[in-house]
Amino acid sequence: QVQLVESGGGLVQTGGSLTLSCAASGRTRFVDTMGWFRQAPGKEREFVARITWIGHSTYYSDSLKGRFTISGDNTRNTIDLQMNLLKPEATAVYYCAAGRGYATLSYEFDYWGQGTQVTVSS
Repeated sequence: QVQLVESGGGLVQTGGSLTLSCAASGRTRFVDTMGWFRQAPGKEREFVARITWIGHSTYYSDSLKGRFTISGDNTRNTIDLQMNLLKPEATAVYYCAAGRGYATLSYEFDYWGQGTQVTVSS
């Protein structure tokens, strides 16, 4: 099993920045990819970004590219999500996820954190 713990959520004003962090523990040798998803009230969970340890390849949701940056350290099994120019529609619970290969779709991730709330006030 792999355990994921997110941190860094909170309340921020429109246009502000916030950084989320996620730390993985347990059988992390089976983890190739870590990423972020988010779920807003009344909406489905959506992909935000992911980083793959093979070549540190990153991939983003088209709508967030340029404002969100994912980074990670595979020696410490941690990832961060730097979020800039935040808008109220970014309000959601943000989930860290881990999986094998070049996982991108939610079902391709095997492990999930509990989530951290991000609220962007207008």
